[in-house]
Amino acid sequence: MAQWEKLRQLESVYLTQVDELYDGDAFPMDVRHYLAHWIESQDWDRAARDHDVAMVLFQVLLENLDIQHSRFVQGGESFLLQHNIRRFKHSFQRYQEEPYNLANIIQWFLAKEKEILQNAELAEQVQLLQVQQNPMETDCQRNIERKMADVKNKVQCMEHTVKCLEEQQDEFDFKYQTHNMEGTTNEAEKTEQMKVLQALLNRLDASRKSMLSGMGVLLDGAEELLCVLVREELVQWQRRQQKACIGSPDSTCLDQLEKWFTTEAECLFQVRKFLKKLEELMGKVTYEHDPVKKQKPALQKRVDSLLTSLLKSAFVVETQPSMPQGKGPLVLRTNVQFSVKTRFLVKFPELNHAMKVNVSMDREAPLVKGYRRFNVLGTNSKALNMAESMSGGMVADFRHLTLKEQKSGGGGKGIHDVSLHHEQLYFSHAVVVEQQTSSLPVVIISNSSQQQSAWASILWFNMLCLEPKNLLFFANCPVATWPQLGEMLSWQFLSSTTRGLESNQLDMIAHKLFGKQQSYDACKISWTKFSKENVPNTNFTFWVWFDGILFMVKSHLENLWKDGYKLFMDKTLLKKKQRGTFLLRFSESIRDGGITFSWVDYSPTGEPDVRSVQPFTKVDLCQIPFHEIIRNFQILEEENVPENPLLFLYPDTPKVEAFGKYYTEKSGADSQYIKYIKTKLVFVSKENTLEAKSPMYSDTVEGEGSGPMNPRYGLGGEAFGESPSLPVNHQSTKSL
Repeated sequence: MAQWEKLRQLESVYLTQVDELYDGDAFPMDVRHYLAHWIESQDWDRAARDHDVAMVLFQVLLENLDIQHSRFVQGGESFLLQHNIRRFKHSFQRYQEEPYNLANIIQWFLAKEKEILQNAELAEQVQLLQVQQNPMETDCQRNIERKMADVKNKVQCMEHTVKCLEEQQDEFDFKYQTHNMEGTTNEAEKTEQMKVLQALLNRLDASRKSMLSGMGVLLDGAEELLCVLVREELVQWQRRQQKACIGSPDSTCLDQLEKWFTTEAECLFQVRKFLKKLEELMGKVTYEHDPVKKQKPALQKRVDSLLTSLLKSAFVVETQPSMPQGKGPLVLRTNVQFSVKTRFLVKFPELNHAMKVNVSMDREAPLVKGYRRFNVLGTNSKALNMAESMSGGMVADFRHLTLKEQKSGGGGKGIHDVSLHHEQLYFSHAVVVEQQTSSLPVVIISNSSQQQSAWASILWFNMLCLEPKNLLFFANCPVATWPQLGEMLSWQFLSSTTRGLESNQLDMIAHKLFGKQQSYDACKISWTKFSKENVPNTNFTFWVWFDGILFMVKSHLENLWKDGYKLFMDKTLLKKKQRGTFLLRFSESIRDGGITFSWVDYSPTGEPDVRSVQPFTKVDLCQIPFHEIIRNFQILEEENVPENPLLFLYPDTPKVEAFGKYYTEKSGADSQYIKYIKTKLVFVSKENTLEAKSPMYSDTVEGEGSGPMNPRYGLGGEAFGESPSLPVNHQSTKSL
């Protein structure tokens, strides 16, 4: 099915995204709609890079608009459609000189459409997965469902009991009133009537006692269920949400909890109705030692207490505060918009738009010198409603809030020196009782350069802290075990690239932190070593190094990573492999991330000789993809025969088989990366040394003047787990 047709069949929430995508004038939705098939069958990527191709497609686009206009005229379509097509064609004329700009625009729109489709398909898959998992409920879920069914059954039985009680009381009341109105003087008859009335009253009294006893049993079940929901299920969800904020794949869906909370609330409100009915019945008929008069106040107090506890717990932060362009949730920057969503887990349609949620900050700010305080700006009051949730839940979605720091009363700059600041946002609303909830602690920064260290704080806190209100966590910061840290580090890759770290990759990272160990399970790392102390022989911390690698993978190596290529490797693995076998490795000595490759060659005596190049950084990978570096890396032997020493990706996959699917169409002198290839990827091998390529490749590079070349790298041992090597320049060499 064509991409445009798939988009048109999406749910309304995604159609809204499509509508917002085409809201501007860059590329009209009408053109996209009427020329959908033709647009999707063209190679816009190539057109964006090739002026001739772009011009051909530009001319065909105008011709197709003319054809479409003719169809409208012949089909008697509205004058407005005819006018719009003519207007669109006229608007496109501005790309006559640079048609590749239009190709770029169309390519961008198609990519955005694909993102919307992928998000919709992912949501559908998640929903399908949840449906498929329902039959495999956990023992805990089955236990809750059993308790819930028991409470609901008791409520239904109690409803029947109340009706029977009302009928009994009506019968007694009718006969009692009749007895008083008739006023018989026959003592025997009067005595008989009193016996009947007394029997009815005794039966009524017994029914009242039975009902009150049953109500107590019902509340016992409701209280037991409430404890499970609030003290176990909700707490577990909050912990899952904490972990999900730092990349864990844990589900944070609230639909099941909402269903349980709503059912529990319905049962408790029903019990309140039963008690109110008992009060009405007692107002009509009461007597000495009436059990309702004695027991109802305690039952009323108990049900109100349970209901209050349930409602207070039902108000949660569904989506934690986050900025659109942040590294992750819970890192907020002053004067930059952020969003947050609250949810009320008791779903009563009659309360839709009836409850206001207010956002504030610093309610429980510690009295610590230098503690900064902030005001929440924007629309910080909103009604809970069912329109802003895909599942129809009661939510208040705040999308345009900002934080502004309060001015220091002392006039000094003391509090402004605190760059990383742990805070919580507070939310409140009233329905039956005043309700409050708070976000997880956030870190507030003043500029984007603090994001990396702020995110480290969020990772450490949510990895280890089980008390979200502990704002002084870092005053006495606990250590993390390697299993805890390793899992969290894997989550960073998983959430950024959909593929986490494998056990052997985690072992190599653990080796970097703790040295060689038989088992790393008992190893521990402090907050200081994680993000404060520099790695030995460097000027950066472990976290800065790891985050640099993560950024490099996400920005430049994502396809390789997603496809399962191993990038945390030890070059000693090459010593028993065939000549030309190579592996990919991350650098340890580059702050913002670096990647290199090592390969094995053999001396005339058969000794393995493992060679390496210095790491390629993001500066390099912005100029040329890493797979093109692997494809074009060359060594020229003395007889001037160029050779690429990289033949088999470890353990034994031919290079073309491993990387061929990523290669660009043009190669050699026609490659779009020829400038980089000529100046930085060619070396001369002479008697066990490498030196820069002679001026044959470096006299004059297109667009630059002549002069000595600046070769990319020489040979050395620097990469994961090794000391740095020296770069080779045009006058120096390094022994192999």
